Amino acid sequence: MKLFEILSRIFPTLKSEKTGGESTVSKSSTNDNNGFFTPNNKIDFSKVVIEPLFEECVDFETFSKSDFRAVKVKECTAVEKSKKLLKFTLNDGSGKDRVILSGIHAYYEPEQLIGKTLIAIVNLPPRNMMGIDSCGMLL
Repeated sequence: MKLFEILSRIFPTLKSEKTGGESTVSKSSTNDNNGFFTPNNKIDFSKVVIEPLFEECVDFETFSKSDFRAVKVKECTAVEKSKKLLKFTLNDGSGKDRVILSGIHAYYEPEQLIGKTLIAIVNLPPRNMMGIDSCGMLL
């Protein structure tokens, strides 16, 4: 079964059928796309431009330099004057507390994350956000 047939069954388009002067609405057949969908075999992908962000690939040697660690959340608070940022104080096994900021406040409340184990990249250079240095990235 083609993708178009599946989608047209899930999301049927409506078309007007005239019967004896009155107009009624009915589901269209799976072969009638009313110009809404274009089958993939008719789309010319040769003119598609890839965004610069995804143009470059990272080779395995560069990727393998990333230091992924399981970290335990010791403390988590909302950053003042920010709707998105949470400030995490983490135990990464090095003996020193690590501070990482993450923009996930729309999805989690700080109390939910205390005591959780997360994955972080810990060998990124510090980045200053809202006047606080974030030393890594949570995944």
